[in-house]
Formats: sequence, structure tokens, C-alpha cells
Amino acid sequence: MKKLVFTAAILVSCLSFKLANAQVHLSVGVNIGSQPEWGPVGYEHVDYYYMPDIGAYYDVPTHEYVYLSNGGWVHRTYLPYRYRNYDVYHSYKVVVNRPNPWRYDADYRVRYAGYRGRRDQVIIRDSHEDRYRNHWHDNGRHEGWDRGRGHGDEGHGRGHGHGHGHDD
Repeated sequence: MKKLVFTAAILVSCLSFKLANAQVHLSVGVNIGSQPEWGPVGYEHVDYYYMPDIGAYYDVPTHEYVYLSNGGWVHRTYLPYRYRNYDVYHSYKVVVNRPNPWRYDADYRVRYAGYRGRRDQVIIRDSHEDRYRNHWHDNGRHEGWDRGRGHGDEGHGRGHGHGHGHDD
């Protein structure tokens, strides 16, 4: 009888451990709903996007852009004026899952220089995969496509990033 109770206790503790790890993995590992609609498709988890065209980063969990300003890296909900013509919907983004990627900016600038000017990346907004359904507008017709494209969202911290910010 003691063996049966002991075996049951071990089995329950193993199952509890596996369930706890699965819950942590799900809550930390998948952030599709946090990714912006202009992010590239195909990633269950994204920490940052590197944008080779402007040499800046987007922090997905905090919804902030990280870029050089006056010799230092700043975190803002908008891009500075100098990027006013930058279009996050039609520019290439590189997924980076490394803490503080701007510390390695010289490496990223060289490694992804060939992606500058590319406009062929499929983005979440244009995907019809079920996992992106929370990004669909009006039953998948993507109404709201103009949101953040120079129609009233300029520099108001909405994080759509079309270069209508307040700095620089």
C-alpha cells in the first residue's frame, strides 16, 4: 500500500510540474496577439523587430520604437520626424529575439543591409490565417487599413510608426 501511495504521489507531482511548465510556456512563449498588424507573419513569439531601412527597432511587448537620438538609444511610442516617410506596412522587418538588440546594432546593420528597400514581406494584417484573426477588422475585410497612414494618427503614440513623431 505504501508503494502505491508513494507512486501516486510521484505521478501527481510530475504531472503538476509538467502542467506548470506548459502554462509558463504558453504565457511567455506565444505573443501573436501582441504583435502589431504590420509585423511579418509566421512567428509565434517576437521580442523585437529590426527595421533595416531606418536602423531602428520595435519592442513588441512594450509597443515602443527604439532608435538613436542625440547619441543614445531612446524608447518612444512613435518614430521621430526624420522618419516621416517610413511605412511600417510596406518595409521589411527582421525578427530579433535577443535582449536589448541595439547593443549589437553594428552587427545587425551589416548582417541585414541586403534587406533595405525590400517590400515583399507578408504582414499579419494581410494574412487570413486563423491565428491572426484578432487583427482582422470587420470579419476579415481589413477595414481600418488606413489607420495610422497619415489620417489623424500622427504622433499621438498609437505605435503605428509612420514617422510623425515629436523628436529629432
